[in-house]
Amino acid sequence: MAKKQLNVALIGYQFMGKAHSNAYRQVARFFDIEVEPVLKVICGRHEQKVRAAQERFGWQEYATNWEDVVARNDIDIIDIGTPNNTHAQIAQAALKAGKHVLCEKPLATTLEDARASYELAKKSGLVHGICHNYRFVPAVAYIAQLVREGRIGKVRHFRATYLQDWIVDPNVPLVWRLDKSIAGSGSHGDLNGHLIDTARFVMGTEFAEVIGLQETFIKKRPLLADTEGGLAGFKAAQDMGEVTVDDVTAFLARLENGATATFEATRLAPGRKNYHRWEINGEKGSIVFNQERMNEFEIYLTDDPQGVQGFHLVQSTESFMPYMSAYWPVAHIIGYEHTFINLVHDFLLAIVRGTPFTPNFEDGYRNQAVLSAVERSCETRQWTKPEK
Repeated sequence: MAKKQLNVALIGYQFMGKAHSNAYRQVARFFDIEVEPVLKVICGRHEQKVRAAQERFGWQEYATNWEDVVARNDIDIIDIGTPNNTHAQIAQAALKAGKHVLCEKPLATTLEDARASYELAKKSGLVHGICHNYRFVPAVAYIAQLVREGRIGKVRHFRATYLQDWIVDPNVPLVWRLDKSIAGSGSHGDLNGHLIDTARFVMGTEFAEVIGLQETFIKKRPLLADTEGGLAGFKAAQDMGEVTVDDVTAFLARLENGATATFEATRLAPGRKNYHRWEINGEKGSIVFNQERMNEFEIYLTDDPQGVQGFHLVQSTESFMPYMSAYWPVAHIIGYEHTFINLVHDFLLAIVRGTPFTPNFEDGYRNQAVLSAVERSCETRQWTKPEK
């Protein structure tokens, strides 16, 4: 019996374009999936570069105008991997055109735009997803299961850090992630955005109120000579420009389940490349996860026998753990790219089975509401409640 085919259009072709393209190519090679994604068209502004991406990533066609792609009758899914300031516009146009939409985070650069996208998606009857791929790390999904089952009891604390160092050098030029008009925010939206979503997912709770602080330590940087510059291979110009986003944002939170939480995100932590680490403390134990060691986690349980209590290292590669039965024998690890494969698997199944996908645009809006509340609290220096 022939599988149902879904034609995919990917808007964007750089970092996330590579990750998403690979996921669509690989998903049926690992999962016995009842639908076949067709890599129909990849779209970007610069013809030479998007044509090269088409050939490299295995798409049938390329295009340079996303509006034309969204309007095509032969496209079922619009996948958005463009800079942040275009997410809302493309997502809303795609929903109005009757397309299922998978959007890279953030859902938008403002809370108003995020709400508009969520409201439109809710009314559309279409499948919509926000690409928080860290939910699809098997260890993270399994930890969420343990917490929901009460293995560590009532949760009291969640503490998280996301540390990077890729802009420690003040000569790193003004790439788009340092421009508020494009990115929306700096380390806060980019890194704290992941931590916020993880906290909501793992504990199944929302944020009650927050208070934060932000700082931009390197306030001017060289302009970018190559407008297509990314995280490597960029060229700096002689003239200087203003950095309009935060270098670091830290905040405290009270959660609706009664737990307290702390969050810190910075791109100015020398030696930290992608240190995405968090810890949960409950009345019966604690769990620790570090994304740099994504195939394992640590757990401490108070009901372990006296004399052997302590943090135990758990390999998250057992076949009974989420997603792992699709891959290798136990202790044969998977990587970053597999988180996108797992996500795409669930997204495609939601479409073909007519079931909701999570994280969806509601999650994108809820995350944006927390990000926005933190920014407001930094200005007022007061505890602030996220909008509902």
